[in-house]
Amino acid sequence: MSTGAGYRRYASDDIVTGEGVAVELPVAGVASRAASGLIDLVIAAVALIGGSFLAALFLPDASDAVVTTTTILLVVGVTVGLPALVETLTRGRTVGKLALGLRVVRDDGGPITARHAITRALVGWVEIYLLLGSGALVSSIISPRAKRLGDMAAGTYVVSQRATMRLLPPPLMPAGLAGWAVGADLAALPPGLAIAVRQFLGRAPGLAPGSREVLGQSLLRQVLPYVSPPPPAGVHAEYVLAAVIADRRRRDAERLAREDARRTQLLPADPLQP
Repeated sequence: MSTGAGYRRYASDDIVTGEGVAVELPVAGVASRAASGLIDLVIAAVALIGGSFLAALFLPDASDAVVTTTTILLVVGVTVGLPALVETLTRGRTVGKLALGLRVVRDDGGPITARHAITRALVGWVEIYLLLGSGALVSSIISPRAKRLGDMAAGTYVVSQRATMRLLPPPLMPAGLAGWAVGADLAALPPGLAIAVRQFLGRAPGLAPGSREVLGQSLLRQVLPYVSPPPPAGVHAEYVLAAVIADRRRRDAERLAREDARRTQLLPADPLQP
């Protein structure tokens, strides 16, 4: 197993905020996504019918070439251009998603851009219209995040904004390592590595002993370059990882508290704050 693959495997399901504080965004289910998709399909059908009526009204004597060109532009505009434009302007929402409380986000939890929306729309034309939705359905069922092919290509997934987000519990400081961690120079870990360690520590008891040992050692090798001095010799890898994450979280909490206290001193009190 490569060192990079060690944490990418564990960084695929959650979002990291701050220093290794993992938040699991509520992934939208297949049923809610299908319902929102049906709403959008009905709107697209109405738009196609309305566009065809207007084309026939304003181009009654058009040649076959003009009719063909107009039809292609209308179909592409409604099935690709319209959803891409709407998702870009609304940062990941269509009428169907708005009705069901859904939103498209990037894999890192951030808002999508025009590039993501266009990629989803282009691939969606194939999997939804050309394959009659079968590609999107199968992909959503087998994907851990209910991703359709367009989401896989764009690096996005759909979350439910009507569900609460769950903050994963932080690891506890192992006994005997608090003194080392407090005095050590702990640099900020890359977000992917920080969340990988958090997820590994939370799921380690359910792993096979061999895999648990290999992944723990792999993550420790990636964490050690950010730690000085190194941990005491002979300490188990999982204890070291837990100590690093726990102390980084403590330092971040203290930093945020100092910033909040400084803000309170410099800014006047909010008269509307209870």
